[in-house]
Amino acid sequence: MDRRFAGIVECCDAVDEVAVVKPGLSAIPKWPEKFDAAFDLQGLLKSGLCLARAKAEVKLGYHWQREGSWLFSGAVQPDPTSFHIVDQYVDVVRAYGVDVDRAEFRLKAPETDVLSVRKKLKERGLVGRFAVMNAGAGWATKRWPAESFAQLIEACRADDLPTVLVGGPAAADRAAGAEVAAAGGNFVDLIGETNVRELVALIRMASVHVGGDTGSTHIAAAVGTPAIGLYSITRPKRSCPYGQVENCLYNPESLSGISTEDVLSRVNHSLAIRS
Repeated sequence: MDRRFAGIVECCDAVDEVAVVKPGLSAIPKWPEKFDAAFDLQGLLKSGLCLARAKAEVKLGYHWQREGSWLFSGAVQPDPTSFHIVDQYVDVVRAYGVDVDRAEFRLKAPETDVLSVRKKLKERGLVGRFAVMNAGAGWATKRWPAESFAQLIEACRADDLPTVLVGGPAAADRAAGAEVAAAGGNFVDLIGETNVRELVALIRMASVHVGGDTGSTHIAAAVGTPAIGLYSITRPKRSCPYGQVENCLYNPESLSGISTEDVLSRVNHSLAIRS
């Protein structure tokens, strides 16, 4: 898999081996052993080529096959009741004959990463419960306004719930954090300061996560942390934090139409249920 995201799979205790694939055809690994089955849950050329190299009796793939990935696996059409994209992935495995109803992520960061995160929080004076928020996203249209994040952060801080802001090392994520700070948000800044496994550990420690349709929101759902999802251009029913559609707020016109008060209410409700 892509080196940038390998840490997530490394946190899964159901995975025996992770093969990191660099860009380029020559980097596609060859496995000497034979497999009972191989699954392509991405549906792109790079994932299809991995299946092409695998010696497997059965090769099945996600139904939305692009870039010629259909050449290497049979597309599994989703069950009519599988609205969420993760459930459509489960359908691929079910088609092989596995008796499974829903996905279980089983993510837990190694203890070394847990200790590293605790050290970083302590160095920044944060002890006790906290919220994790992510003001960034791959697309600008998936970002809740910085002013709204700042208002939410200050409202949580007034309730003795400090916020840790996360994101990747990309300039866009750092800029999103700077905008929140400029709007008056007072937070612990860990943007670009965690690797993927540390991010899993951090979110698992958090009392709640708030963010748009972005990676950390889905990690929160995977580790069982309440994930308040903010949606506009994507439909929560299909791409909400898995199993937490009730925690999503949706405005089809614009994320700016989602009020700070509504998000804070959802945060408080999740905290009350968890306590």
